[in-house]
Amino acid sequence: MRWAGRAAFAALGMAVALSTTSCSGAEGGNGTITLYNAQHEDMIKVMVEGFEKDTGLKVNIRSGSDSELGNQIVQEGAASPADVFVTENSPAMTLVDNNGGFSRIDDATLAQVPAQFVPSSKNWTGFAARATVLAYNKDRVSPDQLPASLMDIQDPRWQGKIGVAAAGADFQAIVSAVLATKGEAETAKWLAALKSNAKVYPSNRAVMKAVDTGEIDAGVIYHYYWYKDRAESGADSKNTELKFFDGKDPGGFLSVSGAGVIKASKNQEQAQQLVRYLTGPKGQQALADSKALEYPIASGVAANSKLKPLSELDPPVIDVATLNGPKVVELMQAAGLL
Repeated sequence: MRWAGRAAFAALGMAVALSTTSCSGAEGGNGTITLYNAQHEDMIKVMVEGFEKDTGLKVNIRSGSDSELGNQIVQEGAASPADVFVTENSPAMTLVDNNGGFSRIDDATLAQVPAQFVPSSKNWTGFAARATVLAYNKDRVSPDQLPASLMDIQDPRWQGKIGVAAAGADFQAIVSAVLATKGEAETAKWLAALKSNAKVYPSNRAVMKAVDTGEIDAGVIYHYYWYKDRAESGADSKNTELKFFDGKDPGGFLSVSGAGVIKASKNQEQAQQLVRYLTGPKGQQALADSKALEYPIASGVAANSKLKPLSELDPPVIDVATLNGPKVVELMQAAGLL
């Protein structure tokens, strides 16, 4: 099997204005736990509903971004009402872990997850993944004209023809993979070239739509935006195809969504149960069967048949615990991309 991926994050400051589906905090002993959720709400809702049905526990979900919730947990410290934290990209998990915010994950849970998706601290675990891809307009560029490496989009021939969602945690996660594989000097050079070459969009979906309309030739996104659009109407992807970078290129980065138990939780046993469910057969199957079209990575559950098989991906080998979100933000700010 040719895969081993990791993820990334950007620490953007103190959290504000969380989108909240419940304002209740952790309530020890009454069968209710609080989940700080930075993943897509529709995906998490499906997984949590199965957990509630199986256990009889109730989960209050507070939703926000990776950076909002990661910084919120660090700021709340021992007073945090959160029991479990889940993210889209992993560096928010590293932020909390480096600040002592997690309890160690139970061995029974870790046994369900391949080692490449678990940090060396074993204080949190991956439970889903998304592949980095290059979406390209098939009418404007042929496959043989595409860059061989993500690093090649710094070439002047891509000036004004490439799109990125620079402010998003997704793209910053991808930059962290460049940093982990290429080092700080080369990453800074690449970002400086992107400042000149790339058009910046507010989201992955906006990048894909710009590619589809021919506004740009290609854009860096995660795989599931394209697959979800194709599964729905195809309105924003009908003119696009995807390039999956191989050769362990940073452009093949596999970003891991993380789950961890908050050390301040008054509901340690129930919180561990939730993380075990998310990585277990039922939780992973719920993910695979959902419309999220992200990759399940644990308990041997296969991905949705619409997706390119996980075993065919060839991401760079990166220690998930070493992705440096704050340094990525610093480098992107220095390049003028943030």
